[in-house]
Amino acid sequence: MAKKKTKTTIPSPPRVEIKDTEPGKPTNSSLYILLLLVFTFIIFSPAIKCDFVNWDDDRNTYENKLVIEHKYAEIFTQNVIGNYNPLSILSFAIEHSLYGMNASRMHLVNILLHLICVYFVFRIFQALQLNLWFALVGTALFAFHPLRVESVAWITERKDVLYGAFYCPAIYLYIRNLDKPAKWKAILAFVLFIIGLFAKIQMVALPLSMLAIDYYKDRPINFKLLIEKAHYFIAAFVFGVIGILFLKDQGSLETNSMVHTGIDRLFIGSYSLITYCIKWLVPYMMSPLYPYPEKLSTWHYLSLPAALIMLFGIYYAYKKNAKALVFGFLFFFFNIVFLLQILAAGQGYLADRFTYIAYIGLFFIFCFYAQKWIQSKPNQKSIAFATVGIYLLVLSFISYKQTKIWKNSETLWTHVLKYYQNTPLPYNNRANYLRDLKQFDRALEDYNMAIKYKAGHATYNSRARLFFNKNEDEKAILDYDQAIKMKPEAEYYVNRGAAKAKLGRWEEALADINKGLELNKNWKVGYLNRSILYNQAGKTELALADIDSYLKLDSKSPELWFEGARCLVLLNQPDKALSYFNNAIRLNPNSGLFYAERGQTLQNLGKIDAANQDFQRAQQLGQAIQ
Repeated sequence: MAKKKTKTTIPSPPRVEIKDTEPGKPTNSSLYILLLLVFTFIIFSPAIKCDFVNWDDDRNTYENKLVIEHKYAEIFTQNVIGNYNPLSILSFAIEHSLYGMNASRMHLVNILLHLICVYFVFRIFQALQLNLWFALVGTALFAFHPLRVESVAWITERKDVLYGAFYCPAIYLYIRNLDKPAKWKAILAFVLFIIGLFAKIQMVALPLSMLAIDYYKDRPINFKLLIEKAHYFIAAFVFGVIGILFLKDQGSLETNSMVHTGIDRLFIGSYSLITYCIKWLVPYMMSPLYPYPEKLSTWHYLSLPAALIMLFGIYYAYKKNAKALVFGFLFFFFNIVFLLQILAAGQGYLADRFTYIAYIGLFFIFCFYAQKWIQSKPNQKSIAFATVGIYLLVLSFISYKQTKIWKNSETLWTHVLKYYQNTPLPYNNRANYLRDLKQFDRALEDYNMAIKYKAGHATYNSRARLFFNKNEDEKAILDYDQAIKMKPEAEYYVNRGAAKAKLGRWEEALADINKGLELNKNWKVGYLNRSILYNQAGKTELALADIDSYLKLDSKSPELWFEGARCLVLLNQPDKALSYFNNAIRLNPNSGLFYAERGQTLQNLGKIDAANQDFQRAQQLGQAIQ
């Protein structure tokens, strides 16, 4: 009788339970992570001296009415350039209310948020049973890998480090809750998830990352596990739909759709995936902007089979139960897959910032297998750590230098042009910066280069503004004509009207401004320019009506309140004029002219004492009184 064969299995090594440390008790790990945080701060410290840049900082911060006027409730009902990240915008508004529009302090907050993420990444790696040294190595890779720079040094990308400051502790709590269950951990993790969704939509990947952790922790991946996380998936779905609707409303989903469609998007996605995998180890050619290629290259087409081979390799690792490799890749993939531009959304092609959370998975793979190799070859420990140390120093030096390119818009776009000389956007944006500094000749060179490389209507409008500022109004009108031909927008008509008014072509100017306001009744500059035309024509009532229309859109302009007051004086409405003067002085209490004009109105009303007080204040501010 044959013996029955029995299957032998090698028992899995017991998992070490993560123990709670005694609160307040110092540990060696606390000292090491503190030193790492200090070093990380030093690496990114050049950002504190950086200014705003004209790469969405304008629309997110210093030109954003929601921020400037502290419209806290409205922040949660609106998007900015198609992005719904109200918590980030709220943080800007709070900062502005505390210390004004201060770029240095906003950069400092970005760095501090990054340090919070760094700390929790360290705790995550420890909870995933990396030993102290390799937890520190993995954290160091996360802390100052050069592809972190964009997320930390760009004020607009506050949303990366902010959502990361909720994502990382949520992941840590989830791991700890699996090791040592407690209801408060589960509740707090979900609360962090919900808050993080308001910081950046990429937070929707959190429940997928949790599934990857479940796999690593030997929890059976089944329907029950999905039901366990149903509340996460429902919230993620809701915010995902909101994000898509806002992007669609902004038109971002259609960006580049005329250039790359259909299956081309798969090659874009596979190329992005392979590029991110390479830059994980070799961070090369980092740029704030990676323009879409006009035509896909051979590398794009080769990337798809390469990506498929890589995915097959991960499947093979899964079959061989290589949990660390599969988990790390899944964590990376779940956090990058929605950003591979298979669905086009603006200028986000190959963006460094997309790797901010995703690279945690790849850093874990590196550290897990490096730790395993050191344990098997202890005699190679010194050489291995020396090599890793040199590698980390090189990365930190690159990051320190890369941070400095965010000094201002000129340094930023000059850096982009090192790699991409045949695309219009960097020339256009550098030109805008130089134009505002009144470096007209240099700006004109950049505008011409942008137009050479098929710039759009916005560049013609911008170059026209340069000509307008140089009093070359005929040239300005020609550029406004071209901008209008390409896209008839309210701004372009109103601007052309201003140029025609300077040349004394009043009727044409008025027709252009009227057309602009017909296209967009909320374009406040149109009301301002038309009020000037009406005032010059002696049509004071019409001028006042336009000033009031402007003030309904922007009540924070002291000059417009003042001009409205002067119109009311001419219309013999001195009592109403006083209320306008009061608003002008409230918004700008340092204008001697405002006090002098209000004093004259008070004097005409027979309020001599009040008038004399205004005249005295006007003289103190250097205003001559007749």
